[in-house]
Amino acid sequence: MRTLISGGTVLSSTGAHQADVLVDGETIAAVTAPGVFGADVKGTVDSVLDATGKYVMPGGIDAHTHMEMPFGGAFSHDTFATGTTAAAWGGTTTIIDFAVQKKGTSLLSTLDTWHGKADGNCAIDYGFHMIVSDVNDTSLKEMETCIDGGVTSFKMFMAYPGVFYSTDGEILRAMHKARETGSTIMMHAENGIAIDELAAQAVAEGRTDPVQHGLTRPPELEGEATSRAIALAKVTGSPLYIVHLSAAQALAEVAQARDTGQNVFAETCPQYLYLSIEDMAKPGFEGAKYVASPPLRDKSHQADLWRGLRTNDLSVVSTDHCPFCFKDQKELGRADFRAIPNGMPGVEHRMDLLHQGVVAGEISLARWVEACSTTPARMFGLYPRKGVIAPGSDADVVIYDPAARQTLSAETHHMNVDYSAYEGFELTGRVETVLSRGSIVVSADGFTGSTGHGRFLSRDLCQYLN
Repeated sequence: MRTLISGGTVLSSTGAHQADVLVDGETIAAVTAPGVFGADVKGTVDSVLDATGKYVMPGGIDAHTHMEMPFGGAFSHDTFATGTTAAAWGGTTTIIDFAVQKKGTSLLSTLDTWHGKADGNCAIDYGFHMIVSDVNDTSLKEMETCIDGGVTSFKMFMAYPGVFYSTDGEILRAMHKARETGSTIMMHAENGIAIDELAAQAVAEGRTDPVQHGLTRPPELEGEATSRAIALAKVTGSPLYIVHLSAAQALAEVAQARDTGQNVFAETCPQYLYLSIEDMAKPGFEGAKYVASPPLRDKSHQADLWRGLRTNDLSVVSTDHCPFCFKDQKELGRADFRAIPNGMPGVEHRMDLLHQGVVAGEISLARWVEACSTTPARMFGLYPRKGVIAPGSDADVVIYDPAARQTLSAETHHMNVDYSAYEGFELTGRVETVLSRGSIVVSADGFTGSTGHGRFLSRDLCQYLN
C-alpha cells in the first residue's frame, strides 16, 4: 500500500517546511519538495491524502499511561483496547504503559501478565515500563532480563507507603543497577510518609472532602522528594526521570540539577497546565473527578510549568492517563478522600491541549512536536523508528487541522470513562487523519483501525545519557 500525503506543512522538532510525504507499506519512503511526484502520481500510489492548509506531524507518543491498572480495589476503566483506540482518535500512535509489580511477586511474572493484557488488544503500538515496588536481590537481577526484553525503564515511588513505597536505601540499590545497565529510573517524587500523616490528621479532624487530597499533599513535599531523588541519583550516577511533575518547587530542583549537567529529566501533564486545586474544591463531590497524585496545584504554578517547557527543564508532556469512573469508582471515597481512586482521563486530548499552548504563544510548533513525540521517542529508546517524519521511520503520521474548532465533552470523547476533566473546554485545532504504520486508523470516516493492529515495541536505552 502506497500513500502520498501532499500539500501539507511537515512539522519536526526543528521547525516546519512544505513537503510531500510518501508512505510505502508500514514506513515512510520519502519526504520531498512539494509536487515532485507530479500530476500523474495517481498511477504510482494507491491513495492521495490532501493536506493543504494542514500540519503533517509524527504521531504522538504518550510515555505515561495506566490501562487496566489496579488501585485501591478498583481498576482503571480503559482497557488496552478502549484506551489505545481513544489515543488514536487524539493523534497518539504509541503508548508506553506501566506493568505494576505487587510486593511479593517477580518482575518477570508481572511483565508476562501485562503482555497478556495487551497482546492482540491494542489499536496502536505500545511498550512497557516496569514498576518496581519490591526491591530485593531477585528483582534487581530480573531488571537485567527486563532490559533484554525491551523494557528499559523502571518506575519507583516515594509515595504510597505499604503499597508501592520504596525506602531511600531501596531506591539507592535500584539506581546502582540502573547505572550498571544504562537503564532509566523513573520516580514518583512525593514524601509519602509525611503525606500519610497529614491525611490522617485531616480525617481525624473531620475534613474528608476531595479538596483535602490536594491540601494534604502540599507542593513543598513534592519539592523535597524531588530534591532527595536527585541527590540519590547523583550519588549513584544513575539517570533520573521525574514523572508527572506538578509544582514549581519540584521544577526548581530539576532545573538546578540540569544546570550542573546531571542526567535528570522530567515530564509534566496537561492537567497541571490547565486545571487547578479549585477544581478539586467544586461543590458536592464533583471534586473527586480531579483527584490524582501529585494533586492539582494552585494556578500560580502553571506559568512556571509553561516556562519549564520552553526551557526544556520539562522535557516531555505525558498524560498519566488513569481513568476511574465517577460512578461506583470515584464514589468509593465519599466518606474519606483517601479512598478516592487516584487518576484522571486524558490520553485522547494531550495533543490538542498542548496545541493550545502554541495558539497562546506559550510554546512553538517545534516544541509541541518535540515534547509530545520526538523527545519521548529519544528518551525511551524508540527514535528514529518513532517520533519523526523521515525516510525509514514508521509511518505514524498525523494530519492536523490547526484552524478546526472543537469542544471537549464526555458525550463525544472515546475514553471509557463517564466524565471529562475538560468538560466544555473550547479548543482550536483538531486531528483530521491518523496513520499507524501506514494504515489509516482515524479519518473523516471515523475509527477505521482495529484492536490487534498495535505491536509491542522492544525499546533501546535512553539516547540522552552522557
